[in-house]
Amino acid sequence: MPRSKRKSSQPCIGLNLAAGGPLGAIYEVGALCALEEALQGIEFTDLDIYVGISAGGFIAAALANQITPREMYEIFITSRSKTTPFEPDQFLRPAYREYLKRILTIPELLMDAFWAFATHPQEIGLTGAFMQLAHAIPTGLFDNSEIDRFLSRVFTSEGRTNDFRALRHKLYIVATDLDTGRSVKFGGIGHDHVSISKAVQASSALPGLFPPVEIDGDHYVDGALKKTLHASISLDEEADLVICLNPIVPFDSRVSPYGQSNTRDKLMQGGLPVVLSQTFRSIIHSRMRVGMQRYAHSHSDIDILLFEPSHGDKEIFFSNVFSYADRENMCEHAYQHTRADLRLRAAELEPTLARHGITINYAALNEERYLSSKAHKLYLRKHAIPLLQPNASLNQLYATLATLEQWLACQR
Repeated sequence: MPRSKRKSSQPCIGLNLAAGGPLGAIYEVGALCALEEALQGIEFTDLDIYVGISAGGFIAAALANQITPREMYEIFITSRSKTTPFEPDQFLRPAYREYLKRILTIPELLMDAFWAFATHPQEIGLTGAFMQLAHAIPTGLFDNSEIDRFLSRVFTSEGRTNDFRALRHKLYIVATDLDTGRSVKFGGIGHDHVSISKAVQASSALPGLFPPVEIDGDHYVDGALKKTLHASISLDEEADLVICLNPIVPFDSRVSPYGQSNTRDKLMQGGLPVVLSQTFRSIIHSRMRVGMQRYAHSHSDIDILLFEPSHGDKEIFFSNVFSYADRENMCEHAYQHTRADLRLRAAELEPTLARHGITINYAALNEERYLSSKAHKLYLRKHAIPLLQPNASLNQLYATLATLEQWLACQR
């Protein structure tokens, strides 16, 4: 089925989904469920451009294949889909083949190390010679080939496709060429012959967690190494509106809604993993913000909307980015946060969305809703503090602050 061209009178809408590991994919499913309910005049399985990076590629490819956010919730979050059985453990199997491959190189590496030390003892030294054994360290802990196999099964059933060229709309999955460090846009010219499932596998190959993925003789790793959102892809495709989801933000105790005086101490108390998490999140988010400010100048006639967690969201920050545990509660958390965010930003978002024929469904947004009855119980049990219900004054304040932030960005 060839790609369709949207009439010129209709807006061209792009969706960019950032990386974030399993937690990021879970967050994006919950956020998309909220956006799908609250926004009228837009179908998230019928957009013009889809761009996915790493875990975001997983979700973008599903949407491009007509799998709705609610269907993704049933498949990936609750595992209740009868047609598409999903078990998270299948993505966390040790990379035994990679382990064996590296083990088999040890004898040769030992001989090379011994010979280097024997022939140049003063120049290399014993430590330098045996550093060659580092080549025996596996390039990844888990086998990511199951991502390709699973998505291949999903995308070749029920009228879907695993071929970029057969999709109704444009889909781009971004990965990084390990040998050149450049971003590669699978689905683009010259790279659209690669299967969608293999492209998602490559884009999700986070160094250290998964081995690089070989495609046409080249090796690819996580697409987030170069950029966080790659919003420029949608902009280059002449999108009129670009909706961006970014699940990974640094934690800021100053805006934490929990009001706990000892929050700032918790980052230090968490030890190295928490410090590294904050560092990683800060680098990724700072890079994204710089890009968004640049786009505001270079594409001032295009509307770009960003949805992401609150910087004071303790639950998101202290969750394991690479864990599938408690995914129903985390997806519900993303769903409720996005609904609250939409209510807070309604005054700011309404005129922007209206320019593209999209309206806010206030009845659905203000109604008390949950993704499922089980998620409702889990969410209420885990959250002692209820969600803040915004009023018109708060909406106006948020819109004013957003306008001020845009003005400051332009001044900078």
